[in-house]
Amino acid sequence: MPPLISLDQAGQLTTKQVHDLYRDHVSRSQVSLMTTFGFGRELVEHAEGVWIHLRDGRRVLDFSGGVGVLNHGHNHPRILAARQRFTAERRMEVHKAFFSPYLAALSHNVAALLPGDLSVSYFPNSGAEANEGAIKMAYKYHGGKRNTILRADISFHGKTLGAGSLTGSSENAFRFPGLPGISVYPYGDLAALCATVEAARTPDGGCDVYAILVEPFSASTMRHWSGEDLLALQRFCREREIIVIFDEIYTGWGKTGSLFYFMRHEGLLPDILTYSKSLGGGKASISGYTARDAVFRRAYDRLTDVILHSTTYYGFGEETATAIEAVNVVAEEDFPARARALGELLDTGLHRIAKAHPDVVDRVSGTGALWGVFLDSGPGILDLAGKLMPGFSHDPQFRTKLIALAVIAHLFREHQIMTYYSPNADNPLMVAPSLVATPDDVERFLTALDATLAKGLPRLLASFVKERVTSRW
Repeated sequence: MPPLISLDQAGQLTTKQVHDLYRDHVSRSQVSLMTTFGFGRELVEHAEGVWIHLRDGRRVLDFSGGVGVLNHGHNHPRILAARQRFTAERRMEVHKAFFSPYLAALSHNVAALLPGDLSVSYFPNSGAEANEGAIKMAYKYHGGKRNTILRADISFHGKTLGAGSLTGSSENAFRFPGLPGISVYPYGDLAALCATVEAARTPDGGCDVYAILVEPFSASTMRHWSGEDLLALQRFCREREIIVIFDEIYTGWGKTGSLFYFMRHEGLLPDILTYSKSLGGGKASISGYTARDAVFRRAYDRLTDVILHSTTYYGFGEETATAIEAVNVVAEEDFPARARALGELLDTGLHRIAKAHPDVVDRVSGTGALWGVFLDSGPGILDLAGKLMPGFSHDPQFRTKLIALAVIAHLFREHQIMTYYSPNADNPLMVAPSLVATPDDVERFLTALDATLAKGLPRLLASFVKERVTSRW
């Protein structure tokens, strides 16, 4: 048996050693993908707020927001203190034979912040698990008598078999088996959705739809439902007793300028709300779904069903304690207001950049601290890209992906700024800073993006491909 690596030794591994271990024991292809970007060739020493400190002494502005996880930024002092206190006091992590005061308090706090009778919560580990639990509750609500569930054509709900089968993202290049009875509607198209519902009938002519999954704001495509249509959908579904599930896995906890995106529309109330990402304050793996009281009671609230849905780490002590502090920080430091302030700066700045670079930027779209910059150009760039990187141009989204990758790589290499792109739909460059970012941080990013796009796509693409080829040899 080879010697085991200690915790101290793990912290001292070199970049090459980490890459080699990944190739042997994790994924060779992941190494190839991640080293496409400069940050795949670096190791982090520590991180704080919106800043990542590399081992070589460089400081990187993180404008990825941890893909929704870091509304609080890296290592928020209150989050760290809460976890340290939990550990120092030797609090119990998990034991199903005892009640958890942390689980009880977190459930109460979530109910206090949400509108209406959204008041009964369950806390698994990931967003996909939250969506799976919500779907399961909706199916149980109808006692198994309905068998159709609807999802949007551009949806993203997770990558487990169930949630993955309800995900319409172009990121899913391979189709696995999934839930039966799935029907697809065009995102944001109320008439088409209602027609799809009416077409789904039980043998006796009744409605066969038990649930509809909706992303009020699509964090991967920057599209959103209108408030008017969401309220109309709510009325339509209440009349047919269809469970409406709002997926706010990414957009929750202040990111879009309201606590949850749906809450900007008065009177709007899902039957079940799912969320995750920043619920853990950037330090805990925890998600949640909260149901209206009557939905939960009818689905599960009887002695025979108490453990019909459970998971090993449900209500894990340190995770729920961390989430309590994370949610309190969101409320006490008014994260929605922070997102709105950042959004005003980004709205003005990104539209200014789009106007300055019409040959590169097709459009910008977003809200709060969540924006997409849609980069594109003419077919000549596709021809250039195909010549520079043969073997990839069979992908219909190859051009927009490559353009986004080239911009991301340049921002990191030349300006020490980290961003990412959404692999769904039009592959926008994502601008999603943590809510602890300052106006100076936003201006630094905007200045760097403007300078990067001023290089022109041919130069950016050639530099990106040259760097990628050089790094592989």
